[in-house]
Amino acid sequence: MARPDKAAAVAELTDKFRNSTAAVLTEYRGLTVAETRKLRLALGENAQYAVVKNTLTKIAANEAGITTLDDLFNGPTAVAFVTGDPVESAKGLRDFAKENPNLVIKGGVLDGKALSADEIKKLADLESREVLLSKLAGAFKAKQSQAASVFQALPSKLVRTVDALRAKQAEQGGAE
Repeated sequence: MARPDKAAAVAELTDKFRNSTAAVLTEYRGLTVAETRKLRLALGENAQYAVVKNTLTKIAANEAGITTLDDLFNGPTAVAFVTGDPVESAKGLRDFAKENPNLVIKGGVLDGKALSADEIKKLADLESREVLLSKLAGAFKAKQSQAASVFQALPSKLVRTVDALRAKQAEQGGAE
C-alpha cells in the first residue's frame, strides 16, 4: 500500500500535468540554489519549476494521460510546469541553458504532444503569442485600409470621369 505522503505527491503532480499547457523536463545536476532561483525567475510568471522524484513523476504523468515522457525520467530531474505562454518559458530555459551548461533540457510535452529538446529550442525561437497576435491584427488593419482606399478611389474616379465627359461635351457643344 502506498504511503499517504507519496500518494499526495503523485496527486499534486498529476494535477500540475493536467492543468499545464506544457511541461519541460530538465536535468539540473550541478546547479546551485542561487542558479536555480535565477532559473525560476527566467521562466516567467506562468511557470513553476520543481525538482521531482522520477518514479512519482512518471506515475503522475501516466495518470494524467502522458506516457510519451517515460524514457526521460532518469537522472536528477526537474519539471517546468507552464500554465501560460509556453514560448516565454522555452526562451527562459534556452537562454539559461546557454549561460549554465549544467542545465540540460531533456524534452517535454505541449498540449499532449511530446517534444524533443530540439523542438523545445525551436519553440523558443518563435515570437510570443501576443507579438504574433499583434502582427496578425496589423495585417488585418492594413488589408482593411487597402480595401477602404480602393472603395474610396472608385467614386472619385467616377467623378473625375463624369467631369471629363462634361468638359468634353461643353467643348463639343461650344464648337458647333
